[in-house]
Amino acid sequence: MEKVVITIARQYGSGGRTVGEMLAKDLGIKYYDKEILKLASDESGINESLFEKADEKLKSTRLFKIAKKVYDGELISPESDDFTSNDNLFNYQARIIRKLAEEESCVIIGRCADYILRDYDYVLSVFVHAPEDFCITEAMKKLSLPLKEIDKFINKTDKRKAEYYKYYTGRDWTDARNYDLALNASKLGFERCMEAIKANIRVRFPDLKL
Repeated sequence: MEKVVITIARQYGSGGRTVGEMLAKDLGIKYYDKEILKLASDESGINESLFEKADEKLKSTRLFKIAKKVYDGELISPESDDFTSNDNLFNYQARIIRKLAEEESCVIIGRCADYILRDYDYVLSVFVHAPEDFCITEAMKKLSLPLKEIDKFINKTDKRKAEYYKYYTGRDWTDARNYDLALNASKLGFERCMEAIKANIRVRFPDLKL
């Protein structure tokens, strides 16, 4: 095997992004998070600001939340009125995620990458989670908000991610069965989360040389 791709889904404040950055640096491979938005913009010609507004979000209308648009890989034509719709923005991000996975070893954060790459044999999907108090403590390091507001922000963010994931995959975001590995960052810490992922890579892909 020549490469491995690690996808990391994460609850807000769990440190999943930090773990991904540490892992990419340790393995000497690329790390992709919001960079995917720029790449999708370059690929499609659609303004990057539209990707940023739609990033892991759904429209707030009830009808949009009830509807399901499980990702099938089909891009919408530039001639269509739906070319800049949220669904097509997701499709272009998914196209970039697949391209990256086919070209190199890398770490990809969020954006339903585990589902998009579910049929790739060299992909290891990870979900990083933690109890509420841990997530609040970590969030306080980044957010200048009262404790009560931080709690609301975390719940709102995770609810938004769960709806986004459900809409495009038909699956429940926090269901461990969707992932190869689920890690509780509060029990392991970020360093040992990284080591657990590396250990899983060694067991799953014994012939891989990074």
